[in-house]
Amino acid sequence: MSVKDQARMDHITGNPTKRGRLFIDPGTAAITDLSKIRLLRCGVDTVRQLYRGLIRPEIMALFEKPGALVEFAGQIWHSGRVGRDSGYQYKLQNADLGFILLIKNFNAKLDSIGPHLKIEVSPHAIDALSPERLQERMDYYAAAVLTHRERNQCAVHLALDLQGWKPPVDLVARLHCRARTHRDISGINEINWATKSSVYGRGETSMFGSAGGVQLCIYNKTEQARATDKLDFWESVWCRRDSFDLADPDNYDPRADVWRVELRYHHSVIQQFASGSISAKTGEAIDTDSFAAFSAHLDGLWHYGLSQFKLIARPGYFEPIWTLMRDDVKVDLPVDSLVDETQYKRYYKTSRGFSGKNVELFLGNFVSLLARERVGAKQAFARLHEWECWPVIRDHYAAKDMSERDLYKHIKALLEERHVRWGRAV
Repeated sequence: MSVKDQARMDHITGNPTKRGRLFIDPGTAAITDLSKIRLLRCGVDTVRQLYRGLIRPEIMALFEKPGALVEFAGQIWHSGRVGRDSGYQYKLQNADLGFILLIKNFNAKLDSIGPHLKIEVSPHAIDALSPERLQERMDYYAAAVLTHRERNQCAVHLALDLQGWKPPVDLVARLHCRARTHRDISGINEINWATKSSVYGRGETSMFGSAGGVQLCIYNKTEQARATDKLDFWESVWCRRDSFDLADPDNYDPRADVWRVELRYHHSVIQQFASGSISAKTGEAIDTDSFAAFSAHLDGLWHYGLSQFKLIARPGYFEPIWTLMRDDVKVDLPVDSLVDETQYKRYYKTSRGFSGKNVELFLGNFVSLLARERVGAKQAFARLHEWECWPVIRDHYAAKDMSERDLYKHIKALLEERHVRWGRAV
């Protein structure tokens, strides 16, 4: 469905303008005045940089006593184990520095080169360092963990904080997107399953889309910051542009709640942009393997995200607040934006050029070979993860609503059936 913007006018003169805060619906003549909306800040909330390499032998000694404080790269870190859902086995964390290092991929061998490191950076570290300095810091830690180090890809979360607006009660009904998933979260009181959504409690937080793709989150940032004891930090960020004129509507109002609109881009989506986007000047593909390289394209990502997720006022027309957020917001980073010099497009690998039957045939033959060589399902699945064709296999089964865990169970079941029907290889 094609969706149009409402007409924008200057709220004082009434003249048409691209930056006006007065919106008029051309069909109903309904007027929406957004002059009191405070766009406090749009910035990078999270950076996740992935690396491939071989883990240095001395690194594993840091985890001999989980929960201990250890020295690493000239700083003191808290070491520990992490759950399988993270994809990694161990972590080094320094909350004061604002870095978490996730080490040793579950699906790759310790003594082989693989995707063994993910570095997650907290908002206060992103806020304190330029993209170049931040990248240098991440690369430094990566070199201390890995030999044969190479950047794998990055993931980012972009967050807009604003006052004077809160999500409408019918947000789910009017938020249109390609995503199949929606969740409302606030205290997990009850779960109501529907075709497109699951609802938790009263819906203080709304999440649309998949964590493995592009995800839109809308939540009360004031409440979240207060609950995590981070309100002082965020208030200092929101006050940076204050004129300290009590009559200035753009000043942060400590009496009013701040709502956050957040776009979370998985590293696989960033890779899709790298494959599909080109520079309008040179025709070359854009560089996305590092946060520093990709930081100049974040305005493009913000605009793209709010074009994919559409808050509709009525069929065919955007809610004015969505137009305002999409067109008037710039990501606050000390870099020159390349949004006007880049043609952004995601490149999707589809099954039209590659039959899914090939995947099914491969898996059948794969299981037969596993049985012949007496290889277990766990080891086989780990090797499958390391193969260059793994994304094709994963995406094929994801289209059938099978997670990676489901695929592992599928392989295990096929192997068991092979043993029962034809016996183990002798």
